[in-house]
Amino acid sequence: MVCPKCQREIADYSSYCYYCGTRQARAAEVGAPPRRLHRSVVDSKIAGVCGGLGEYFDTDSTIVRLVWALVTIFTGIVPGILVYLAAWLIMPLGPAYMQAPAAAPGPTQTPHA
Repeated sequence: MVCPKCQREIADYSSYCYYCGTRQARAAEVGAPPRRLHRSVVDSKIAGVCGGLGEYFDTDSTIVRLVWALVTIFTGIVPGILVYLAAWLIMPLGPAYMQAPAAAPGPTQTPHA
């Protein structure tokens, strides 16, 4: 998939562009398999839990991280950390999407003196 704003290649399942942050339009796929909750491979800071929740709920993972941090702080830190560790163990790792390698640059010409 190509971001319509910055014209960079991003993963097909992305809700937001990794480079410019533009929300991506999702085409309605007929007969598509149901969404699954999984840890994100491409949008992970620690274990990909918040990135996976962001993808599942179709929201920015930064907002999920911020809400998770605030809830963790206001509930006494330990419950938030324990729930994160449990989610890390329970949630499966998402599929790894690989981008095609960039084309090799052409031969360079050296200036003749």
